[in-house]
Parts: sequence; structure tokens; C-alpha cells
Amino acid sequence: MEITQDGKIQIPMDIQEQLGFLPGTEVELKVIGETLQLQKKQPSSRGQVLIEKMRGKATANLTTDEIMKLTRCADD
Repeated sequence: MEITQDGKIQIPMDIQEQLGFLPGTEVELKVIGETLQLQKKQPSSRGQVLIEKMRGKATANLTTDEIMKLTRCADD
């Protein structure tokens, strides 16, 4: 296996399948001594994932109170 001019390596397909590395899988690199470790990026908590998906989506100029009123059940 060689590193290309632009620093890329190709992970053999059998290793990708064994580890579940699908296209788009986020990975982390760690240097341990003179060893390079590649692992799947640890998933964020459910709350963090939801916040990341919602970040920047608000388009209305509402106050916090107005947003809270919209999100509460009608029974409250």
C-alpha cells in the first residue's frame, strides 16, 4: 500500500466491509507512538445530533417566548 502524492491511501474493500466503513463514514485518526490508528468517529448523543440538524434552520424572527408558545400543547 502506498500513500499518494496528495496524502491518500486506499483501504482494501474486504477491510472496509469487515469494519462497516461505508462511503461517507466519518473516521478519526490518532497517532500512538509511531503507529497511526484509524477508527470510526464516535456518534454524538441523540440530543447533539438533533441540535446539529436544527442549527441554522430558524428563519422567523420570533422571541423565545413566542417559540415556546408555538411548541407547547394546546392543552397547557
